[in-house]
Amino acid sequence: MKKLKKFWNFLKEDSWLSFFISLIILVFIIKFIFFPTLSFITKSPLPLVVIESWSLYHESSFDSWWEKNGVWYFDRDIEKEEFLDFPFRNGLNKGDIIFVWGRDNYDIGEIIIFQPNIGSMAPHPIIHRIVSENPFGTKGDHNQGQLVSGRVNNLENIDETNIPQERILGKAAFRVPYLGWVKLIFFEIWKETKNITGIEDRRSGDSWFCY
Repeated sequence: MKKLKKFWNFLKEDSWLSFFISLIILVFIIKFIFFPTLSFITKSPLPLVVIESWSLYHESSFDSWWEKNGVWYFDRDIEKEEFLDFPFRNGLNKGDIIFVWGRDNYDIGEIIIFQPNIGSMAPHPIIHRIVSENPFGTKGDHNQGQLVSGRVNNLENIDETNIPQERILGKAAFRVPYLGWVKLIFFEIWKETKNITGIEDRRSGDSWFCY
């Protein structure tokens, strides 16, 4: 008990060593206790994600956004009144932290997180809105259309028109706006640095991020 108290007092010291040890303990708790516990509760292998793209961004009010994009959804039997009842009808922003909930059934309009298709070069899971079922198909609210494998403008060869359910990691339950920039900003700087120096960008090892 005395050793534990002594160690606790050490952690409260105003020194670089105590700060460094405290940081190591914090990382250990987050990685080996917090995330596994959260994953168990949410039933998802990826309970938290940071959005690193603008694919779900709405640049204007919902009515203005629908006026510009509504035809695409209307042609697929998704009317404005139906979209108004969808979760996150005003989209999601780059830098948002998303809490992910995993379950067996997913409905049109829900925003899901899924692993890229085999053959895709996307480094992270994709977060898009379901627009069709049997099979599942998604689309980013900000995108002009769906990503289809093999198309010239689809550099990462993502196919979101036929998503097997076993590749779905969960759905967006709720978000913390923009807080993910605390983490994302360092990787944005790293990306720019690597682009300038010509060194390959290796951010793909971070499972927190989501396209």
